[in-house]
Amino acid sequence: MPIKIPSDLPAFNVLRDEGVMVMDDFKANRQDIRPLKIGLLNLMPKKIQTENQFARVIGATPLQIELSLIKMSTHETKNTAAEHMQTFYRSFKDVKSSHEKFDGLIITGAPIEHLDYESVSYWEELIEIFEWTQTNVHAVFGVCWGGMAMLYHFYKIKKYDLTAKAFGCFRHENIEPSSPYLRGFSDDFIIPVSRWTELRQNEVDKFKNLKTLLASTEVGPCLIEDKKHNALYILNHFEYDSDTLKQEYDRDVEEGEKIVLPQNYYPNDDPQSNPKNRWRSHAHLLYGNWVNEIYQTTPYDLNQIRA
Repeated sequence: MPIKIPSDLPAFNVLRDEGVMVMDDFKANRQDIRPLKIGLLNLMPKKIQTENQFARVIGATPLQIELSLIKMSTHETKNTAAEHMQTFYRSFKDVKSSHEKFDGLIITGAPIEHLDYESVSYWEELIEIFEWTQTNVHAVFGVCWGGMAMLYHFYKIKKYDLTAKAFGCFRHENIEPSSPYLRGFSDDFIIPVSRWTELRQNEVDKFKNLKTLLASTEVGPCLIEDKKHNALYILNHFEYDSDTLKQEYDRDVEEGEKIVLPQNYYPNDDPQSNPKNRWRSHAHLLYGNWVNEIYQTTPYDLNQIRA
């Protein structure tokens, strides 16, 4: 079944042309079933690119999804047109004041790894959002910095600077193949990685509510389940487009930054070659499994979420 998004959102035509089932309000309102309400708290500067990436992976499921785009109330983006933000986004303040509840919420990463959490300009509001999810969201998915920030808030698990950027496509192991979130997963596979920090497995292991589901011998824990807060935290980027790492590499080269070639990404390590996407199927599996788990466990009456 399709994902429900506004027909004038850029992602609508992008996904439709890719074969993802999309539905506008007119068609959705004629169906008797309730769509799952999924929020996307978008902390990335390139809002439209991030919208497309996450709408793609959650829109490839057999369930109808109503996607709500949410922005911070205390931080304005400079990288996306104001008209787009005004048309498609609501601030967290407005969402909270309307007493809405969500079946799921995705909290994206943000390019602010170099900052201490408490130094982030919107940290206090983000803490408020983390706490709000415990009464208004059935299931949460924290991605990269968003997941690290949640683990820091709820468990005080620190992030550590890497001596070199983890950049490229790294092999990961399926540690918990019986997990419902990993249905259909191979025993090992690659995931795009782009970060300057890491979490340490021994610190995750201190908490009985946390279980690492995917990990890499090269870049550490990747997917962590938090049963206490009904959350998943993924430190790497299944949602990336085929050329996302290429865009990062080309940008840094153009700006004269010291940057290494992304590992295991370009054919024959030739940056003039077109990179091949070798993670797409697992991306759809993971987010499809997450959406299915929400569908299986969330109350039909939204007001009963976390009641």
